[in-house]
Amino acid sequence: MLISSTVADERLTTAHRAKLAYVYVRQSSVNQVRQHQESTELQYRLVDRAIGLGWPPERVQVIDEDLGKSGAGGVDRHGFQKLIAEIGLGNAGLVVSLDASRLARNNRDWHQLLELCSVFGVLIADGERLYDPRAYHDRLLLGLSGIMSEAELHQLRMRLHQGERQKAARGELRLPLPAGLAYDRAGTIVLNPDEEVRARLHLVFAKFRELQSARRVMRYLELDA
Repeated sequence: MLISSTVADERLTTAHRAKLAYVYVRQSSVNQVRQHQESTELQYRLVDRAIGLGWPPERVQVIDEDLGKSGAGGVDRHGFQKLIAEIGLGNAGLVVSLDASRLARNNRDWHQLLELCSVFGVLIADGERLYDPRAYHDRLLLGLSGIMSEAELHQLRMRLHQGERQKAARGELRLPLPAGLAYDRAGTIVLNPDEEVRARLHLVFAKFRELQSARRVMRYLELDA
């Protein structure tokens, strides 16, 4: 059930605007941050979305500590934890994100956010709609968005795994190599061509033979740095 913009605007109260609006910005990897700059800029422009909903610019906070971090479970996202803390402290009146996948790619984090927003009366907005987690139909739509986001991540992983299997079957799969090794143009594993890298590795092994302890080697390298 879609809710008209008029009804959505009526849900914004003075109590909401008396608190802060938080814009959450996230990209899943460093490569995405570098290669999909337009997407990142679009997320930063959500500040204008919050201002358009009635928040003064000085009361709109951007949380972007999770740029380059996956929204899947098991990943430390300090920005998301900061957002959860601000909601729990009663400081938030609005949370703005481009879509559900930016806030979380797993249902545990997503439903934790929804529950806290419901308890503390925080509204959630994306690029198109405004949601009230306390309203049945909005909560239903938000729940489905979280499920679809997690399912999409699962499909992406499956496709990536299938691609790796096909490369392995052709003998073209290249796995990440330990420090000091590299692939040459022919695909052969060789020592890193960087002389400084090779010198540091030789130093590590030489010091280990001398000191007979990895901890002592670490201390030596820390002092040497």
